[in-house]
Amino acid sequence: MNDKYDAIVIGAGHNGLVTATYLAKAGLKVLVLERREMVGGAAVTEDVFPGFKFDTGAHCINRLHPTVISDLQLAKHGLELLPLDPAVFSPGLDADHLLLWRTPEVTVDSIGQLSEKDAKRWNGFAALVAKATGLLESIYSTPPDVLSKKKKDVWELLKMAGRLRRLGKQDMTEVLRVLPMTAVELLDEWFENDLLKGTLGAVGITGIHQGPMSAGTAFLFLHHQVGAKQGVLRAPLRARGGLGGLSRALESAARSAGVEIRTNAWVERIIAEAGATSGVALVDGEEIAGRRVISNADPSRTFCGLLDPFNLDPDFVRRVRNIKFKGVVARVNLALGELPNFSCLPGDGPHLRGLISISPSLKYLERAFDDAKYGELSREPYLEAVIPSSTDPSLAPDGKHVMSILVQYAPYNLRDGEWDDAKREDLGDRVVTTLAAYAPNIESAILHRQVLTPLDIEAVFGLTEGNIYHGEMTLDQLFFMRPVPGWARYRSPVEGLYLCGAGTHPGGGVTGTPGYNAAREILKDSK
Repeated sequence: MNDKYDAIVIGAGHNGLVTATYLAKAGLKVLVLERREMVGGAAVTEDVFPGFKFDTGAHCINRLHPTVISDLQLAKHGLELLPLDPAVFSPGLDADHLLLWRTPEVTVDSIGQLSEKDAKRWNGFAALVAKATGLLESIYSTPPDVLSKKKKDVWELLKMAGRLRRLGKQDMTEVLRVLPMTAVELLDEWFENDLLKGTLGAVGITGIHQGPMSAGTAFLFLHHQVGAKQGVLRAPLRARGGLGGLSRALESAARSAGVEIRTNAWVERIIAEAGATSGVALVDGEEIAGRRVISNADPSRTFCGLLDPFNLDPDFVRRVRNIKFKGVVARVNLALGELPNFSCLPGDGPHLRGLISISPSLKYLERAFDDAKYGELSREPYLEAVIPSSTDPSLAPDGKHVMSILVQYAPYNLRDGEWDDAKREDLGDRVVTTLAAYAPNIESAILHRQVLTPLDIEAVFGLTEGNIYHGEMTLDQLFFMRPVPGWARYRSPVEGLYLCGAGTHPGGGVTGTPGYNAAREILKDSK
Protein backbone atom coordinates (compact mmCIF):
# COMPACT_ATOMS: atom_id res chain seq x y z
CA MET A 1 0.00 0.00 0.00
CA ASN A 2 0.98 3.64 -0.49
CA ASP A 3 1.22 6.32 2.22
CA LYS A 4 -1.71 6.23 4.57
CA TYR A 5 -4.46 8.84 4.34
CA ASP A 6 -6.26 10.04 7.43
CA ALA A 7 -9.56 9.61 5.61
CA ILE A 8 -10.71 8.07 2.33
CA VAL A 9 -14.15 9.11 1.10
CA ILE A 10 -15.88 6.73 -1.31
CA GLY A 11 -18.01 8.73 -3.74
CA ALA A 12 -17.82 12.39 -4.72
CA GLY A 13 -21.51 13.13 -4.31
CA HIS A 14 -22.38 16.40 -2.62
CA ASN A 15 -22.45 14.82 0.86
CA GLY A 16 -19.10 13.11 0.31
CA LEU A 17 -17.51 16.38 -0.80
CA VAL A 18 -18.97 18.22 2.20
CA THR A 19 -17.57 15.63 4.62
CA ALA A 20 -14.17 15.58 2.91
CA THR A 21 -13.83 19.37 3.00
CA TYR A 22 -14.64 19.67 6.70
CA LEU A 23 -12.14 16.92 7.51
CA ALA A 24 -9.43 18.57 5.43
CA LYS A 25 -10.09 21.97 6.98
CA ALA A 26 -9.52 20.30 10.35
CA GLY A 27 -6.06 19.20 9.22
CA LEU A 28 -6.68 15.64 8.02
CA LYS A 29 -5.12 14.22 4.87
CA VAL A 30 -8.16 13.32 2.77
CA LEU A 31 -8.66 11.42 -0.48
CA VAL A 32 -11.96 11.25 -2.40
CA LEU A 33 -12.48 8.42 -4.88
CA GLU A 34 -15.19 8.72 -7.54
CA ARG A 35 -15.98 5.92 -10.01
CA ARG A 36 -17.41 8.27 -12.67
CA GLU A 37 -15.43 10.75 -14.76
CA MET A 38 -16.99 13.71 -12.93
CA VAL A 39 -17.75 14.68 -9.36
CA GLY A 40 -21.23 15.33 -8.02
CA GLY A 41 -22.91 11.94 -7.71
CA ALA A 42 -26.57 12.57 -8.56
CA ALA A 43 -26.04 16.37 -8.55
CA VAL A 44 -24.51 16.65 -12.01
CA THR A 45 -25.20 18.51 -15.25
CA GLU A 46 -24.37 16.63 -18.44
CA ASP A 47 -24.36 17.27 -22.20
CA VAL A 48 -26.94 14.65 -23.13
CA PHE A 49 -27.51 16.03 -26.64
CA PRO A 50 -25.23 18.50 -28.46
CA GLY A 51 -25.80 21.95 -26.97
CA PHE A 52 -28.37 20.73 -24.41
CA LYS A 53 -27.26 20.41 -20.78
CA PHE A 54 -29.44 18.45 -18.36
CA ASP A 55 -29.46 17.77 -14.65
CA THR A 56 -29.61 14.02 -15.10
CA GLY A 57 -30.03 13.20 -11.40
CA ALA A 58 -31.54 15.71 -8.98
CA HIS A 59 -32.91 18.82 -10.65
CA CYS A 60 -33.34 21.23 -7.77
CA ILE A 61 -31.96 21.96 -4.31
CA ASN A 62 -34.32 21.34 -1.43
CA ARG A 63 -32.43 23.33 1.15
CA LEU A 64 -28.67 23.49 1.17
CA HIS A 65 -27.53 23.64 4.79
CA PRO A 66 -26.80 27.35 5.48
CA THR A 67 -23.80 26.52 7.69
CA VAL A 68 -22.27 24.49 4.87
CA ILE A 69 -22.70 27.40 2.46
CA SER A 70 -20.95 29.82 4.83
CA ASP A 71 -18.27 27.51 6.28
CA LEU A 72 -17.13 26.29 2.86
CA GLN A 73 -17.51 29.76 1.27
CA LEU A 74 -19.36 28.24 -1.66
CA ALA A 75 -20.24 31.63 -3.17
CA LYS A 76 -16.52 32.39 -3.36
CA HIS A 77 -16.06 29.11 -5.21
CA GLY A 78 -18.64 30.03 -7.84
CA LEU A 79 -21.99 28.88 -6.45
CA GLU A 80 -24.87 31.12 -7.47
CA LEU A 81 -28.26 30.04 -6.20
CA LEU A 82 -31.33 31.08 -8.19
CA PRO A 83 -34.56 31.27 -6.17
CA LEU A 84 -37.49 29.96 -8.15
CA ASP A 85 -40.47 32.32 -8.17
CA PRO A 86 -43.13 31.13 -8.39
CA ALA A 87 -41.85 28.05 -6.63
CA VAL A 88 -44.54 25.75 -8.04
CA PHE A 89 -46.95 25.87 -10.97
CA SER A 90 -49.72 23.27 -11.03
CA PRO A 91 -51.82 23.25 -14.19
CA GLY A 92 -55.36 21.95 -14.35
CA LEU A 93 -57.07 20.38 -17.34
CA ASP A 94 -59.44 23.33 -17.56
CA ALA A 95 -58.73 27.02 -16.91
CA ASP A 96 -57.79 26.38 -13.27
CA HIS A 97 -54.18 26.57 -12.22
CA LEU A 98 -52.26 27.16 -9.00
CA LEU A 99 -49.12 29.20 -8.36
CA LEU A 100 -47.22 29.00 -5.08
CA TRP A 101 -45.03 32.08 -4.73
CA ARG A 102 -42.16 33.04 -2.43
CA THR A 103 -44.30 35.90 -1.13
CA PRO A 104 -47.06 34.50 1.14
CA GLU A 105 -49.56 37.24 0.29
CA VAL A 106 -49.29 36.52 -3.43
CA THR A 107 -49.77 32.80 -2.77
CA VAL A 108 -52.92 33.54 -0.78
CA ASP A 109 -54.27 35.55 -3.73
CA SER A 110 -53.53 32.66 -6.09
CA ILE A 111 -55.30 30.17 -3.81
CA GLY A 112 -58.21 32.57 -3.55
CA GLN A 113 -58.81 32.20 -7.28
CA LEU A 114 -59.59 28.54 -6.58
CA SER A 115 -61.20 28.74 -3.14
CA GLU A 116 -61.78 31.72 -0.87
CA LYS A 117 -62.18 29.33 2.05
CA ASP A 118 -58.78 27.75 1.41
CA ALA A 119 -57.16 31.15 1.04
CA LYS A 120 -58.38 32.13 4.49
CA ARG A 121 -56.99 28.92 5.99
CA TRP A 122 -53.58 29.11 4.32
CA ASN A 123 -51.82 31.21 6.95
CA GLY A 124 -53.01 28.93 9.77
CA PHE A 125 -51.78 25.87 7.87
CA ALA A 126 -48.43 27.53 7.15
CA ALA A 127 -48.04 28.41 10.83
CA LEU A 128 -48.56 24.76 11.81
CA VAL A 129 -46.02 23.66 9.21
CA ALA A 130 -43.50 26.20 10.55
CA LYS A 131 -43.85 24.87 14.10
CA ALA A 132 -43.48 21.24 13.00
CA THR A 133 -40.51 21.91 10.72
CA GLY A 134 -38.81 24.02 13.38
CA LEU A 135 -38.90 20.98 15.65
CA LEU A 136 -37.62 18.71 12.88
CA GLU A 137 -34.78 21.09 12.06
CA SER A 138 -33.56 21.00 15.65
CA ILE A 139 -33.59 17.19 15.57
CA TYR A 140 -31.80 17.06 12.22
CA SER A 141 -28.66 18.62 13.70
CA THR A 142 -28.11 15.68 16.08
CA PRO A 143 -29.60 12.27 15.35
CA PRO A 144 -31.38 10.99 18.46
CA ASP A 145 -30.33 7.64 19.87
CA VAL A 146 -33.13 6.31 22.06
CA LEU A 147 -31.30 3.00 22.53
CA SER A 148 -28.25 4.54 24.19
CA LYS A 149 -27.87 4.75 27.97
CA LYS A 150 -24.92 7.14 27.84
CA LYS A 151 -25.43 10.34 29.80
CA LYS A 152 -24.79 12.59 26.81
CA ASP A 153 -27.36 10.70 24.71
CA VAL A 154 -29.95 10.80 27.48
CA TRP A 155 -29.26 14.53 27.77
CA GLU A 156 -29.84 14.99 24.03
CA LEU A 157 -33.19 13.23 24.31
CA LEU A 158 -34.14 15.46 27.23
CA LYS A 159 -33.22 18.55 25.21
CA MET A 160 -35.35 17.30 22.33
CA ALA A 161 -38.26 16.77 24.71
CA GLY A 162 -37.70 20.30 26.04
CA ARG A 163 -37.91 21.77 22.54
CA LEU A 164 -41.16 19.91 22.03
CA ARG A 165 -42.62 21.17 25.33
CA ARG A 166 -41.70 24.74 24.45
CA LEU A 167 -44.22 24.59 21.63
CA GLY A 168 -46.91 24.74 24.30
CA LYS A 169 -49.41 22.05 25.17
CA GLN A 170 -51.78 22.70 22.27
CA ASP A 171 -49.15 23.02 19.53
CA MET A 172 -47.12 20.12 20.90
CA THR A 173 -50.17 17.87 20.76
CA GLU A 174 -51.03 19.03 17.25
CA VAL A 175 -47.50 18.51 15.89
CA LEU A 176 -47.26 15.01 17.38
CA ARG A 177 -50.69 14.18 15.95
CA VAL A 178 -49.73 15.36 12.46
CA LEU A 179 -46.35 13.62 12.02
CA PRO A 180 -47.65 10.05 11.45
CA MET A 181 -50.72 11.10 9.44
CA THR A 182 -51.37 10.44 5.78
CA ALA A 183 -51.08 13.39 3.43
CA VAL A 184 -54.78 12.91 2.62
CA GLU A 185 -55.81 13.17 6.26
CA LEU A 186 -53.71 16.26 6.86
CA LEU A 187 -54.80 18.15 3.76
CA ASP A 188 -58.47 17.16 3.96
CA GLU A 189 -58.57 18.72 7.42
CA TRP A 190 -57.44 22.07 6.06
CA PHE A 191 -58.52 22.49 2.44
CA GLU A 192 -61.29 21.75 -0.03
CA ASN A 193 -59.77 22.43 -3.47
CA ASP A 194 -58.47 19.34 -5.28
CA LEU A 195 -55.69 21.10 -7.19
CA LEU A 196 -54.26 22.68 -4.03
CA LYS A 197 -54.41 19.39 -2.12
CA GLY A 198 -52.88 17.47 -5.02
CA THR A 199 -50.02 19.95 -5.31
CA LEU A 200 -49.18 19.77 -1.62
CA GLY A 201 -49.80 16.03 -1.37
CA ALA A 202 -47.31 15.36 -4.16
CA VAL A 203 -44.53 16.64 -1.89
CA GLY A 204 -45.33 13.89 0.59
CA ILE A 205 -44.93 11.04 -1.90
CA THR A 206 -42.05 12.25 -4.08
CA GLY A 207 -39.43 9.53 -4.35
CA ILE A 208 -41.17 6.86 -2.25
CA HIS A 209 -43.21 3.74 -2.99
CA GLN A 210 -46.33 5.06 -1.30
CA GLY A 211 -49.42 7.02 -2.20
CA PRO A 212 -50.88 9.99 -0.32
CA MET A 213 -53.20 7.64 1.61
CA SER A 214 -50.19 5.92 3.20
CA ALA A 215 -49.25 6.60 6.83
CA GLY A 216 -46.32 8.95 7.32
CA THR A 217 -46.66 10.84 4.04
CA ALA A 218 -47.56 13.93 6.09
CA PHE A 219 -44.09 13.64 7.64
CA LEU A 220 -42.33 13.52 4.26
CA PHE A 221 -44.29 16.62 3.25
CA LEU A 222 -42.94 18.37 6.36
CA HIS A 223 -39.40 17.04 5.75
CA HIS A 224 -39.29 18.91 2.45
CA GLN A 225 -40.40 22.15 4.15
CA VAL A 226 -37.59 22.26 6.72
CA GLY A 227 -35.86 25.63 6.56
CA ALA A 228 -38.59 27.28 4.50
CA LYS A 229 -39.74 30.77 5.43
CA GLN A 230 -43.12 30.75 7.17
CA GLY A 231 -45.89 30.96 4.61
CA VAL A 232 -43.57 29.91 1.78
CA LEU A 233 -43.96 26.18 1.23
CA ARG A 234 -41.78 24.09 -1.04
CA ALA A 235 -39.50 26.86 -2.28
CA PRO A 236 -36.63 25.02 -4.02
CA LEU A 237 -33.49 26.60 -5.42
CA ARG A 238 -31.54 26.09 -8.62
CA ALA A 239 -27.82 26.55 -9.19
CA ARG A 240 -26.65 28.62 -12.14
CA GLY A 241 -25.19 26.26 -14.69
CA GLY A 242 -27.38 23.44 -13.39
CA LEU A 243 -26.89 21.24 -10.33
CA GLY A 244 -23.38 20.68 -11.63
CA GLY A 245 -22.71 24.27 -10.57
CA LEU A 246 -23.16 23.22 -6.95
CA SER A 247 -20.87 20.21 -7.39
CA ARG A 248 -18.20 22.33 -9.10
CA ALA A 249 -18.29 24.78 -6.19
CA LEU A 250 -18.00 21.94 -3.69
CA GLU A 251 -15.11 20.46 -5.66
CA SER A 252 -13.32 23.81 -5.70
CA ALA A 253 -13.84 24.24 -1.95
CA ALA A 254 -12.56 20.72 -1.31
CA ARG A 255 -9.42 21.16 -3.39
CA SER A 256 -8.75 24.54 -1.76
CA ALA A 257 -8.90 22.81 1.63
CA GLY A 258 -6.32 20.27 0.47
CA VAL A 259 -8.59 17.37 -0.48
CA GLU A 260 -7.18 15.07 -3.16
CA ILE A 261 -9.89 13.98 -5.63
CA ARG A 262 -9.52 11.13 -8.08
CA THR A 263 -12.18 10.41 -10.71
CA ASN A 264 -12.45 7.18 -12.72
CA ALA A 265 -11.39 5.48 -9.49
CA TRP A 266 -13.81 2.63 -8.82
CA VAL A 267 -13.64 1.17 -5.31
CA GLU A 268 -14.15 -2.59 -5.39
CA ARG A 269 -13.94 -3.30 -1.68
CA ILE A 270 -13.26 -1.88 1.75
CA ILE A 271 -10.32 -3.58 3.40
CA ALA A 272 -11.05 -4.64 6.97
CA GLU A 273 -9.33 -6.96 9.41
CA ALA A 274 -9.94 -7.72 13.08
CA GLY A 275 -12.97 -5.43 13.22
CA ALA A 276 -11.22 -2.35 11.82
CA THR A 277 -10.75 -0.83 8.37
CA SER A 278 -7.33 -0.15 6.92
CA GLY A 279 -8.17 1.22 3.47
CA VAL A 280 -9.76 0.35 0.14
CA ALA A 281 -8.98 -1.68 -2.98
CA LEU A 282 -9.83 -0.45 -6.49
CA VAL A 283 -11.07 -2.60 -9.35
CA ASP A 284 -7.68 -2.28 -11.06
CA GLY A 285 -6.00 -3.94 -8.08
CA GLU A 286 -4.55 -0.83 -6.43
CA GLU A 287 -4.81 -0.76 -2.66
CA ILE A 288 -4.91 2.55 -0.77
CA ALA A 289 -4.30 2.74 2.96
CA GLY A 290 -6.49 4.90 5.17
CA ARG A 291 -7.05 5.28 8.90
CA ARG A 292 -10.72 5.97 8.24
CA VAL A 293 -13.02 5.12 5.34
CA ILE A 294 -16.19 7.18 4.84
CA SER A 295 -18.73 5.79 2.41
CA ASN A 296 -21.07 8.09 0.50
CA ALA A 297 -22.69 4.99 -1.02
CA ASP A 298 -25.98 3.73 0.38
CA PRO A 299 -25.92 1.37 3.40
CA SER A 300 -26.71 -1.74 1.37
CA ARG A 301 -23.91 -1.17 -1.14
CA THR A 302 -21.51 -0.29 1.65
CA PHE A 303 -22.09 -3.18 4.06
CA CYS A 304 -23.27 -5.91 1.68
CA GLY A 305 -21.25 -4.95 -1.40
CA LEU A 306 -18.07 -3.05 -0.67
CA LEU A 307 -17.48 -4.72 2.69
CA ASP A 308 -17.32 -8.47 3.21
CA PRO A 309 -20.28 -9.19 5.53
CA PHE A 310 -17.97 -11.64 7.33
CA ASN A 311 -16.68 -8.56 9.18
CA LEU A 312 -20.12 -7.82 10.61
CA ASP A 313 -22.45 -9.31 13.16
CA PRO A 314 -25.12 -11.44 11.42
CA ASP A 315 -27.93 -9.48 13.10
CA PHE A 316 -26.52 -6.21 11.74
CA VAL A 317 -26.26 -7.71 8.25
CA ARG A 318 -29.87 -8.91 8.51
CA ARG A 319 -31.03 -5.41 9.43
CA VAL A 320 -29.13 -3.86 6.52
CA ARG A 321 -30.54 -6.39 4.06
CA ASN A 322 -34.03 -5.56 5.32
CA ILE A 323 -33.68 -1.86 4.46
CA LYS A 324 -36.45 -1.06 1.99
CA PHE A 325 -35.47 0.69 -1.25
CA LYS A 326 -38.41 0.07 -3.63
CA GLY A 327 -37.29 2.45 -6.34
CA VAL A 328 -40.22 4.01 -8.22
CA VAL A 329 -38.66 7.07 -9.82
CA ALA A 330 -37.74 7.46 -13.48
CA ARG A 331 -36.36 10.45 -15.36
CA VAL A 332 -37.30 11.84 -18.75
CA ASN A 333 -35.21 14.61 -20.30
CA LEU A 334 -36.60 16.54 -23.25
CA ALA A 335 -34.72 18.84 -25.61
CA LEU A 336 -37.35 21.32 -26.84
CA GLY A 337 -37.55 23.53 -29.89
CA GLU A 338 -40.01 25.77 -28.07
CA LEU A 339 -41.49 26.19 -24.61
CA PRO A 340 -44.51 24.11 -23.63
CA ASN A 341 -47.73 26.06 -23.98
CA PHE A 342 -50.11 25.19 -21.14
CA SER A 343 -53.78 25.56 -22.01
CA CYS A 344 -54.71 26.89 -18.56
CA LEU A 345 -52.03 29.62 -18.70
CA PRO A 346 -50.87 30.12 -22.31
CA GLY A 347 -47.60 31.64 -23.41
CA ASP A 348 -44.22 32.29 -21.82
CA GLY A 349 -44.18 33.67 -18.30
CA PRO A 350 -42.96 33.28 -14.74
CA HIS A 351 -45.02 30.12 -14.26
CA LEU A 352 -42.38 28.22 -16.28
CA ARG A 353 -39.50 29.19 -13.97
CA GLY A 354 -40.16 26.90 -11.01
CA LEU A 355 -41.38 23.37 -10.47
CA ILE A 356 -44.23 22.23 -12.72
CA SER A 357 -46.33 19.68 -10.84
CA ILE A 358 -48.75 17.42 -12.68
CA SER A 359 -50.76 16.43 -9.61
CA PRO A 360 -54.35 17.62 -10.13
CA SER A 361 -55.77 15.86 -7.07
CA LEU A 362 -54.99 13.46 -4.26
CA LYS A 363 -57.14 10.83 -5.99
CA TYR A 364 -55.01 11.23 -9.13
CA LEU A 365 -51.85 10.56 -7.09
CA GLU A 366 -53.36 7.54 -5.35
CA ARG A 367 -54.51 6.07 -8.67
CA ALA A 368 -51.00 6.53 -10.04
CA PHE A 369 -49.69 4.59 -7.03
CA ASP A 370 -52.33 1.87 -7.44
CA ASP A 371 -50.63 0.75 -10.66
CA ALA A 372 -47.20 0.62 -9.01
CA LYS A 373 -48.45 -1.48 -6.10
CA TYR A 374 -48.87 -4.32 -8.56
CA GLY A 375 -45.60 -3.79 -10.41
CA GLU A 376 -47.05 -1.79 -13.30
CA LEU A 377 -46.26 1.61 -14.78
CA SER A 378 -48.68 4.37 -13.87
CA ARG A 379 -51.10 4.93 -16.70
CA GLU A 380 -51.26 8.60 -15.70
CA PRO A 381 -48.08 9.29 -13.73
CA TYR A 382 -47.31 12.05 -11.29
CA LEU A 383 -44.75 14.37 -12.91
CA GLU A 384 -42.44 16.98 -11.41
CA ALA A 385 -40.84 18.96 -14.22
CA VAL A 386 -38.46 21.90 -14.47
CA ILE A 387 -37.34 24.03 -17.41
CA PRO A 388 -34.04 25.42 -16.11
CA SER A 389 -33.23 27.09 -19.43
CA SER A 390 -36.11 29.50 -18.77
CA THR A 391 -33.90 31.23 -16.17
CA ASP A 392 -30.46 30.03 -17.33
CA PRO A 393 -30.13 30.26 -21.14
CA SER A 394 -26.61 28.78 -21.01
CA LEU A 395 -28.14 25.30 -20.76
CA ALA A 396 -29.58 25.22 -24.30
CA PRO A 397 -28.98 26.72 -27.76
CA ASP A 398 -30.60 30.10 -28.50
CA GLY A 399 -34.38 29.86 -28.59
CA LYS A 400 -34.39 26.26 -27.41
CA HIS A 401 -34.93 24.71 -24.00
CA VAL A 402 -34.29 21.74 -21.73
CA MET A 403 -37.01 20.12 -19.66
CA SER A 404 -36.22 17.48 -17.04
CA ILE A 405 -39.01 15.42 -15.52
CA LEU A 406 -39.14 13.23 -12.42
CA VAL A 407 -41.67 10.47 -13.07
CA GLN A 408 -43.74 8.44 -10.59
CA TYR A 409 -44.56 5.67 -10.54
CA ALA A 410 -42.13 3.46 -12.44
CA PRO A 411 -41.39 0.39 -10.30
CA TYR A 412 -37.88 -1.01 -10.26
CA ASN A 413 -39.39 -4.49 -10.08
CA LEU A 414 -41.97 -4.98 -12.83
CA ARG A 415 -44.69 -7.59 -12.57
CA ASP A 416 -44.29 -8.86 -16.13
CA GLY A 417 -40.64 -9.13 -17.10
CA GLU A 418 -37.64 -6.84 -16.86
CA TRP A 419 -36.95 -3.31 -18.02
CA ASP A 420 -35.94 -3.29 -21.70
CA ASP A 421 -35.90 -0.80 -24.58
CA ALA A 422 -39.58 -1.34 -25.35
CA LYS A 423 -40.66 -0.64 -21.76
CA ARG A 424 -38.30 2.34 -21.61
CA GLU A 425 -39.94 3.87 -24.68
CA ASP A 426 -43.41 3.02 -23.38
CA LEU A 427 -42.58 4.98 -20.23
CA GLY A 428 -41.40 7.95 -22.30
CA ASP A 429 -44.57 7.85 -24.39
CA ARG A 430 -46.78 7.86 -21.27
CA VAL A 431 -44.96 10.90 -19.92
CA VAL A 432 -45.34 12.83 -23.16
CA THR A 433 -49.02 11.84 -23.45
CA THR A 434 -49.67 12.99 -19.88
CA LEU A 435 -47.93 16.33 -20.50
CA ALA A 436 -49.77 16.83 -23.78
CA ALA A 437 -53.11 16.82 -21.95
CA TYR A 438 -51.99 20.06 -20.28
CA ALA A 439 -49.61 21.49 -22.92
CA PRO A 440 -50.83 20.27 -26.35
CA ASN A 441 -47.76 21.51 -28.25
CA ILE A 442 -45.27 19.45 -26.25
CA GLU A 443 -45.07 16.50 -28.65
CA SER A 444 -44.24 18.64 -31.68
CA ALA A 445 -41.74 20.68 -29.63
CA ILE A 446 -39.58 17.65 -28.74
CA LEU A 447 -36.26 17.50 -30.60
CA HIS A 448 -34.62 14.75 -28.52
CA ARG A 449 -35.70 12.51 -25.66
CA GLN A 450 -33.78 10.61 -23.00
CA VAL A 451 -35.51 8.12 -20.68
CA LEU A 452 -33.82 6.81 -17.54
CA THR A 453 -35.63 3.92 -15.86
CA PRO A 454 -34.98 3.03 -12.20
CA LEU A 455 -32.61 0.35 -13.53
CA ASP A 456 -30.70 3.02 -15.49
CA ILE A 457 -30.55 5.29 -12.43
CA GLU A 458 -29.11 2.41 -10.43
CA ALA A 459 -26.47 1.69 -13.08
CA VAL A 460 -25.45 5.32 -13.70
CA PHE A 461 -25.51 6.74 -10.18
CA GLY A 462 -24.97 3.62 -8.09
CA LEU A 463 -28.30 3.98 -6.25
CA THR A 464 -29.69 0.63 -5.13
CA GLU A 465 -32.97 -0.02 -6.99
CA GLY A 466 -32.71 3.55 -8.29
CA ASN A 467 -33.87 4.94 -4.94
CA ILE A 468 -33.02 8.64 -4.85
CA TYR A 469 -32.96 8.72 -1.03
CA HIS A 470 -30.55 5.77 -0.48
CA GLY A 471 -33.49 3.97 1.12
CA GLU A 472 -37.19 4.66 1.60
CA MET A 473 -38.04 7.77 3.65
CA THR A 474 -40.75 5.98 5.61
CA LEU A 475 -41.44 6.27 9.34
CA ASP A 476 -39.72 2.96 10.13
CA GLN A 477 -36.53 4.12 8.39
CA LEU A 478 -36.04 7.57 9.91
CA PHE A 479 -34.37 9.28 12.88
CA PHE A 480 -32.66 6.75 15.19
CA MET A 481 -33.67 3.94 12.80
CA ARG A 482 -31.71 5.33 9.83
CA PRO A 483 -29.92 3.40 8.47
CA VAL A 484 -30.66 0.79 11.19
CA PRO A 485 -31.47 1.08 14.91
CA GLY A 486 -28.39 1.60 17.06
CA TRP A 487 -26.24 3.00 14.24
CA ALA A 488 -27.80 6.37 13.48
CA ARG A 489 -24.71 8.48 14.14
CA TYR A 490 -22.72 7.76 10.98
CA ARG A 491 -20.47 5.16 12.64
CA SER A 492 -20.51 1.44 11.90
CA PRO A 493 -19.63 -1.79 13.72
CA VAL A 494 -16.27 -1.72 11.90
CA GLU A 495 -13.85 0.63 13.60
CA GLY A 496 -12.87 3.51 11.34
CA LEU A 497 -15.72 2.94 8.85
CA TYR A 498 -18.39 5.65 8.58
CA LEU A 499 -21.36 6.59 6.40
CA CYS A 500 -22.06 10.13 5.18
CA GLY A 501 -24.75 9.76 2.49
CA ALA A 502 -28.51 10.16 2.24
CA GLY A 503 -29.02 6.70 3.76
CA THR A 504 -28.15 8.27 7.11
CA HIS A 505 -30.02 10.78 9.27
CA PRO A 506 -31.84 12.97 8.29
CA GLY A 507 -32.21 11.46 4.83
CA GLY A 508 -32.39 12.46 1.20
CA GLY A 509 -32.54 15.67 -0.76
CA VAL A 510 -29.77 18.01 -1.88
CA THR A 511 -29.07 19.48 1.56
CA GLY A 512 -25.54 18.48 2.57
CA THR A 513 -26.83 17.84 6.10
CA PRO A 514 -25.80 14.14 6.33
CA GLY A 515 -22.31 15.06 5.13
CA TYR A 516 -22.05 17.92 7.60
CA ASN A 517 -23.29 15.82 10.53
CA ALA A 518 -20.99 12.93 9.62
CA ALA A 519 -17.93 15.20 9.53
CA ARG A 520 -18.70 16.47 13.03
CA GLU A 521 -18.96 12.93 14.43
CA ILE A 522 -15.77 11.80 12.68
CA LEU A 523 -13.86 14.79 14.06
CA LYS A 524 -15.14 14.03 17.56
CA ASP A 525 -13.67 10.54 17.24
CA SER A 526 -10.39 11.82 15.79
CA LYS A 527 -9.82 13.92 18.89
